[in-house]
This record gives sequence, structure tokens and C-alpha cells, in this order.
Amino acid sequence: MNDRCCKQAFGLTAVVVSAKEERGRCEICDGPMKVQKTYRHEGRTLRHGMFEVCETVYVCAGRCHHPVGTLVTQRSLSVSQTIMPNCNAGYDLMVFVGRQRLLEHRQREEIMAALNDDYGIRISAGEVSDLVMRFLQYFLRLHHAKADRIREILENDGGWPMHIDASGENGRGTLFVVMAGWRKWVLGAWKIATEKAELILPCLHDTVERFGPPCAAMRDLGRAVTPALNDLVSELGLEIPVLACHQHFLADIGKDLLDADHCALRDLFRGTKVQADMKRLIRELGGKIGFQIDDARQTVVAWQEMVDHEYQLPLGKDGLAVVRAISQWVIDYHADASGLDFPFDRPYLDFYNRCMIGSKAIDAFLRIPSDDRKVTGALKRLGRILTKVACEVPFRHIVKRLQRRAELFDELRDQLRSAKKLPENETAADIDAMRKKFDDWTVSLKERRPKRGPAQDMRDAIDIILKHIDVHGENLWGHVIALPANAPSRMRLVSRTNEIIENFFGTIKHGERRRSGRKNLTHDFELLPAEAALVYNLNRPDYVSSVCGSIDRLPLAFSQLDKEEAQRKEKGLASQKMPNLDKILQLSTSSLSSVDRHVVRTENMNQRIIKAARSRAPRVAC
Repeated sequence: MNDRCCKQAFGLTAVVVSAKEERGRCEICDGPMKVQKTYRHEGRTLRHGMFEVCETVYVCAGRCHHPVGTLVTQRSLSVSQTIMPNCNAGYDLMVFVGRQRLLEHRQREEIMAALNDDYGIRISAGEVSDLVMRFLQYFLRLHHAKADRIREILENDGGWPMHIDASGENGRGTLFVVMAGWRKWVLGAWKIATEKAELILPCLHDTVERFGPPCAAMRDLGRAVTPALNDLVSELGLEIPVLACHQHFLADIGKDLLDADHCALRDLFRGTKVQADMKRLIRELGGKIGFQIDDARQTVVAWQEMVDHEYQLPLGKDGLAVVRAISQWVIDYHADASGLDFPFDRPYLDFYNRCMIGSKAIDAFLRIPSDDRKVTGALKRLGRILTKVACEVPFRHIVKRLQRRAELFDELRDQLRSAKKLPENETAADIDAMRKKFDDWTVSLKERRPKRGPAQDMRDAIDIILKHIDVHGENLWGHVIALPANAPSRMRLVSRTNEIIENFFGTIKHGERRRSGRKNLTHDFELLPAEAALVYNLNRPDYVSSVCGSIDRLPLAFSQLDKEEAQRKEKGLASQKMPNLDKILQLSTSSLSSVDRHVVRTENMNQRIIKAARSRAPRVAC
């Protein structure tokens, strides 16, 4: 009874709505229309809830036919603008489900509960999935239908810088995206089997055909993206600067410079089991402190705030708590990271530095030993663990070489002004000054290169940097774009990194993890349609106003698409141009894609191969 009352309060459940509008005139002969049929069907919309509608369809009294041979008929305009064809769900219901799933990242059960609680509409989990796929198809059609409008806006901006990149999870579910950098609009998205130039180039052609050529192009240093973009620029025959991402440029050099030594330092720490021994000590000290751990933490806080140079540790459990805190400080080396990952952060080098600082601090505390033998014993045990790092010769050799190369890498990083967050409001003068400073530094680096002698490692490190500059130097500059006379300003800067699209992929993955609760998104990215990337344009108010005016008018824009498509079919005209890249993008160069697994991972395949392996095929005489 409660459910029935809620449905009646929220909608028109058990109410039959009559959709019988005034008869119009035949669009061909301008003659009268007569009733062809009246039929009843269900409807579900956010505005009306669940209802039944009795719709009257009119037909030309003179039996006029469209060019394709169908009779001239007239449906109820209120119904056709509200409910999707061949479906009982309304456009607004589809938009609600699509936005909740793709932008709010809610699970199907959550969407079902929200519809039932807020609108009195009950749908199944399968219907939620079906409406999401319909929403993606409609949005792709709307995006392409408004391509001319989008192209006009981009041209009025003075052009658009193309940012391209591909992302997946564990090498599967590769999603390739083209984005307009200044507007941060996704112009195209495709699922490709693998990141190959022959798959990327058709996607770039399709984007340029719809939205015009870009004024610049930003890419990473990938082996597939680079030739594809170079081929596109060559075929267009335009002076389009192709820019290499400064962040990727630095990351490539940093890995070549530091990876071998950093891995060797990691292996040394694992071999000596320094971190494992310290964690064991921390656990044992925590067990000895017992239930007084909260009081002990307060003692550590008070000990930290001591202003005098008191090197003698407290007695009893308070002293054990201080030793425990010192150990925890040493293994908390991740706190020194900037968040940019290797090679910008060198975690094991930070660990080494904390071990050395901790070892020196312990020497200072042991000069005035505590009166409590247990505290002194725990501190000496910690010192013995850290002595493995301080006294081992391999540690010193590797760290010395790693620090020398890290200083050289940080010099390069300073020349490109690359920090965790790039400087804001850069100007053309800043870019020119940066380039001149970088060129001067490159010349000085060549002069600093040792010609002979024992400095072989420094020669190798400098050669690595100079080689990367020779290969990518031409693509590091050209961010100042001169705009046409009708543009709002004379020039504009392209971002020096591909951070815009990198952050976009991060947003998608964060949303998928939030929805699924899984850290590994391999399966989710394989099932995620490429059109889901386009839907994120709805978070851009300028894009929304361009294609439909407002979010509330999005269902009306979808219904207008169906109306125009029906009119084209009646007149025998071709349907709206849709991308025809499916056949090209089906090229599979991966070793075992998800589609191939469905073919290979079958019981019949197992039995077929096992049967052949156990039998002996007859020889055929040649």
C-alpha cells in the first residue's frame, strides 16, 4: 500500500493519458488528415513518473506517400518529444541514468534506488545498462551533429592546440583521446587494440575533418604517437608546431640517468633487510609499551618540543616510545617525496639519507646514555641496524654516483622550470628567456664534459642528456602561437606539458575506482566505451551552452536528433554522417586481446588441441 501511494504521489501510475492532438495538414498535398490508429503504451519519465498513454496517429486522407514509399503520418508531438522511439523510457530518464553512471560514478543499484525513492520509477539493473548505452550513442550523435558549431567556436578562439594521448590498464582497454587544449574539450575518443601509429592516424584524420586543423599539437615521446602526428602534419601541409611534453622529456632522461643506480640501491636495502629489521624493532617496542601507548605518544610530542639540547632519553616506557618514534621517522622516507614519482622523486635515496641522519643522531644520544638499560639497549639495537647502511662500502659507491647524477638531472629540471606545479601565467617573454637559458646551459654542459681521465660516469651522464636534446630539441619550443586578427588577442601560449590530458585520464580512473571499488581497472577499462570520455564535456559549461544551451535542455536536443533523422529517412536522404573507423580500429596487434580470449578460452579449443596432441596424424606422401 505504501509503494502504491508513493507511485501515485510521484507520478501518474494507473492513470491513462490521452495524446490526441489537433489534426494537421498533409505536408505533401496540404490535404486533411484522418485517424489511422489509436494504441496504448507505457511511458516512464522523470517529470511524470510511470504512466500509460493512449496515442492517436493520423494519416493523410489522400494516401500520400513519402519518397521512400511510406505513408504520410502524424504522431503526437508531446509523446515523440518525451519518449524515445521503440522504447517506453523518456529522454530525461535516459539522461539522468547516463549522468549518474558516467559522471557521478554511481553503481546500478544506487541508480535504481534513487529512481524509486525520488521519482517512483522502478527499473531493472539490465535496463540501467541499456539506458547508459543509449545515452552514449545519443551523445556521440549530438557531438557530431554540432561539429560545425564547435568548429566555429574553436576558430573564433584563434585555433585549438591538439593534445593527444592514450591510456589503459595493464596494457589492455587502450583509450585514445584527442582534446582541444585551451577549451579542455574532448573532441574525439576511440578504443584501439594497441597503441600503434596505423591505428592512431585515422583517428587524427577524423578529428581534423570534423573540427578543422589545429594550430599546434602537444604529444608525449611515445613511439606510436610521434610518427602518427608527424604524418598528419606532413599530409596537411601546414606550419603546425609539434611540441614534446617537457614532463615526459625530463622523465625519459631521468630514467636513463638514475634507474640503474636507484634499482641497485633498492636491491642493497632489500639484501641487508634494513627496513624489515627496523619494522620488527618498532613492533617489539610497541608491544613492550602496551596499553600505555597513548600516554607514550604524548611524551614523544613533549620531547619534540624541548628547546634545550637535552640528549639523554627519558626512562622506562617513555624512553622506549622515543626510540620507537626515531625508528618510525627513519622509515617514513616517503614523506620527503613531492608526489611526482620516479625519477623526480628518488625514494631509496631519501631512505639512505634518513638512515645516515638517524645513525648520526643515535651517536649523539648514546654519548649521554640513559639510566634505563632497556632504553639504551633498544637505541643500540637501532644503531646496529643503521650501521649496515653507514659502513657498507657498496652503499657509498652507489649513493655517490646516484647523487652526482641526480644533481645533474635537477639542473636540467631547473632550466625547464618543472616543479610539482608549473608556473602560472607564463608569458611569451618567459618562454623566450627560458629557451635562451636552456641553450646556454646546453653549451656549458658540452664544455663541462670531461674529455679524458677517470670521470667516465660523468661523461656517460652528460652524453645521455645531450643525446635526448639532439633528438627532441626541435620539439621542445614553439609554444607561442600567433593568432589571427579577428582573435581576442594577438598571441596565446600552449601548455608546456601534456598535463591536461594526463589529469583527464586520472579523473576517469579515479571515478571508475570510486564506482567499482577496485584498484585494478583492467576489466573495467576493457568494458568502458570510448564515448564515455566525450560525456565528460558536460562538466564544461561552455561546451554545454554550445551544443544544447543547458543541461536541462539535453533531453530536448536528443529528441530533436531523432526528429531530424526521421525526416531524413522519409525524404530518402542519407543518415547523419557517423564515424566509420570500426573496421580500421579492429586491427589487432596485441598478443591476446579480450576479443581473442573469448575465442581461445573455450572448452572446445582445449579439447581440440588436447585431442590432436594425444593422437598421431597420418603422414601424407609428397
